[in-house]
Amino acid sequence: PPLGQRLSCHKIQESLLSSASGYNNYRGILNWCVVMLVLSNARLFLENLLRYGVLVDPIQVISLFLNDPYSWPAACLVIVSNVFVLVALYTERQLSFSELVGYLVHCINMATILTFPAAVVLLVPSVTPAGGAFVLGVYTILFLKLYSYKDVNMWCRELSTAKAKKLARSLSCESQTHTYIQKLTGGDMFYFVFAPTLCYELNFPRSPKIRMSFLLRRLFEMVRCLISWMIPVIQSSMKPLEDMDLSRMFERLLRLAVPNHLLWLVFFYCFFHSSMNFTAELLRFGDRQFYKDWWNSETVTYFWQNWNIPVHKWCLRHFYKPLLRRGFSKIVSQSAVFFLSAFFHEYLVSVPLRMFRLWAFMGMMVQLPLAWFVGRFLRGNYGNAAVWISLIIGQPFAVLMYVHDYYVLHYRQEAD
Repeated sequence: PPLGQRLSCHKIQESLLSSASGYNNYRGILNWCVVMLVLSNARLFLENLLRYGVLVDPIQVISLFLNDPYSWPAACLVIVSNVFVLVALYTERQLSFSELVGYLVHCINMATILTFPAAVVLLVPSVTPAGGAFVLGVYTILFLKLYSYKDVNMWCRELSTAKAKKLARSLSCESQTHTYIQKLTGGDMFYFVFAPTLCYELNFPRSPKIRMSFLLRRLFEMVRCLISWMIPVIQSSMKPLEDMDLSRMFERLLRLAVPNHLLWLVFFYCFFHSSMNFTAELLRFGDRQFYKDWWNSETVTYFWQNWNIPVHKWCLRHFYKPLLRRGFSKIVSQSAVFFLSAFFHEYLVSVPLRMFRLWAFMGMMVQLPLAWFVGRFLRGNYGNAAVWISLIIGQPFAVLMYVHDYYVLHYRQEAD
C-alpha cells in the first residue's frame, strides 16, 4: 500500500483488561487460580497433617447420629417411612377404580408424615440433632414427592373424564392418560421415591446406560467433601460457641459467618452436584438440571428460582400455579411460597435441636422485602453483591443463632 496508508494503519484499541475492550477469554487466569488453590491447599493439608494428625475421628462422626449404639431410632424412622409410601400407592389404586375412597386418606397420610417423625424426635431422647435433621429431611422430601404423586394421578383421572379439555394442567398426562393405571405399581412408585426429583411423571427420561467412571467420581467427591471439608469445618466452628456470652455474641457470629458460608457452599456442591448426580446415574435418571447459574444472580428472586431446581419446580407446579388458578394475585402467591419455605426451614432446624426460636422462619420471610429492595434499587454487579452478602450473613446467620443457644442449653449446663 502507499506510504500514507501504511503510516495511518493504526486504529483505536483498548487494553485487554479494560472493560471497554469486550475481551472475556480469561481461561488462562482461571487455570492459574485453580493451580494456586491446589498448591496452597496441598501445603495447608500437609502442614496440618504433620502438626495435628488425622482430626476426623470415625467414632465422633457416628456419635453425631447415635447416642446409644444399641438404639437406632433414626434408622427405624427411615424404615417406617415405607409404610406411608405403600399407603399412598394403595390409595391411588383404589381411586383408579372408584372415587368412594376420597382424598381424606391422602390428607391423613401426608399430615402424619410431618407430625409423626417430629413427635418421635421431640420425645425420644436418644435421637441426636444430626440424626433428627436427617430423618426430618427424608420425611420432608417424601411429603413433597407423595403430594406430587397424588396431584399427577388426580390430574390424569380428571383428564380421562368429560372435563379433560378444560383441565389440561400437566404435560405428563396429556397423551397417556390411558396408561396411568398401569403405572400404579410398586416398582414405579419406589423408582420415583429414590429418583432425584420431587415432581412425579408417568415416564421419566432415562439415560442409555450407567457410566461407572462418572459414578465413581461422584462417590469420591462426596467422601472427600465429607472428610476433608464438612466435618473439620463443623468441629472448628463449634468450639468458640462454647464460651460465647451475649456481650460478644454478635462479634463471634460474624467471625463464624465465613466458615459457615463455606460449609454451605461445600454442602451445595456435595448434595446438588455430587450426590444427586450419583443417584441419577445409578437410576439412569435423565433430567439432571438440579441447579442453574445462581452464582450470577442479580436479584434475590433469581437466586431462589435457580439454586434448587427440584424444589422450585415443585413449588411452581403444585403450589404457585394452583394459587393463581384459584384467583390469587402473584404477590400473594409468591408470599405463600416463601411462607411455605419458611415453615420447612424452621421445621428442619428447630425440631432436631428441640428449640423453637423462629429465626430460620424469620430469615426466610425477610427475603420478601429484600427481594423487593434489590430488584428495585440495585442492578448488575451491585445486585449480585447484595445476593452474596445475604447468603453469607442471612440464613446461615440464623442457623448459627440456633447452634449458639443449643450449646448454651446443653454444654454449659453440663459444665455447671
